[in-house]
Amino acid sequence: MDGVDESKRATLKRFAAIGAVSPLARLSGDDAGDSDARDAILGYLSTTPGAHFSKLRDDLRLGTGESQHHLKRLERDGAVESVKDGDYRRYFPAGRFSAFERRAVGYLRRDTARGMVLALLRDPDATGKELADRLGVSRPTVSRYAKELESAGLLARDDGYALARPEELLVLVVRYADSFGDDAAALADDAADLVAYDPTE
Repeated sequence: MDGVDESKRATLKRFAAIGAVSPLARLSGDDAGDSDARDAILGYLSTTPGAHFSKLRDDLRLGTGESQHHLKRLERDGAVESVKDGDYRRYFPAGRFSAFERRAVGYLRRDTARGMVLALLRDPDATGKELADRLGVSRPTVSRYAKELESAGLLARDDGYALARPEELLVLVVRYADSFGDDAAALADDAADLVAYDPTE
């Protein structure tokens, strides 16, 4: 077996070990290869919820048709659910995320939107200019994403920028920090200090 196949096998086994604990893993009638691939998808989505199709396919080193086949089967059997998010279709373990959480995870998987959320978790009083400077983007870019985040119910713009349900956003960032990237992992490391902060003191 060549190196690519060995690498794919190792990747599938790593995520399948996580996915195998799902109550809907190892669907009846699966042969071993199909079951391993589906368990790997379940394991991957438990650690990387909201991944879109191409990311899931590439990270698991599956083919396009193979990924489509298994995701369709998992959705049919009620183990996985998906939502349309702009140009993407995002996949989640079924029944584990509210509509708000699914929207939040979708935006946390976009670099600029995630950067804005993380910056506002650290500094709730940050202005549009400060956000633009910190993220290295233009003010119109911040305004555009702020409008999208407001429409998604993640941000209020009545008086500056204020995150909606910041505690829930922080929990999502901390729980899945490694799948969101280094900026989220850095914030997760400081989460205890952020939670302990009392603005009335």
